[in-house]
Amino acid sequence: MTELIDVFNDLVHFETRLYNALSERVRAEHGLTIGQFGFLRLIDGRENYRVNDAAHDIAITVGAVSKAVDRLEQAGWVVRRPNPRNRRSSLLELSPAGRELLEAATPTVEDGLRTWLTEPLAAELAGPLQTLRRAMQDAGTGTPTG
Repeated sequence: MTELIDVFNDLVHFETRLYNALSERVRAEHGLTIGQFGFLRLIDGRENYRVNDAAHDIAITVGAVSKAVDRLEQAGWVVRRPNPRNRRSSLLELSPAGRELLEAATPTVEDGLRTWLTEPLAAELAGPLQTLRRAMQDAGTGTPTG
């Protein structure tokens, strides 16, 4: 019988090690963390995208997203535009420098991922992980409240 706690721990520990390895490489080669890369990728090409949308999409608090976006904005990679529909929020988009950085860093991240995730393994994991993520998202489970 599969021990669910062991599966959970393996999943978390693999994700942590992969995240750290990718972050080290992306920082060394492009000067940003894998978390920053993830935000740039999340914002890229989305119209009318707000901090609240990002918080919902990645299941972290609005405050955490806002702080991350502040740092990206200070680095010159993200621009906040006034939201014509709601003066209390702003719309996010990549700056030209942010788009250039994302384009440069993407092959590095993809290469780093291929080191640990073969195409067949990624294909095997993709469906079940998407199913699990969607089920939790649909149930509102794991969404921060603060």
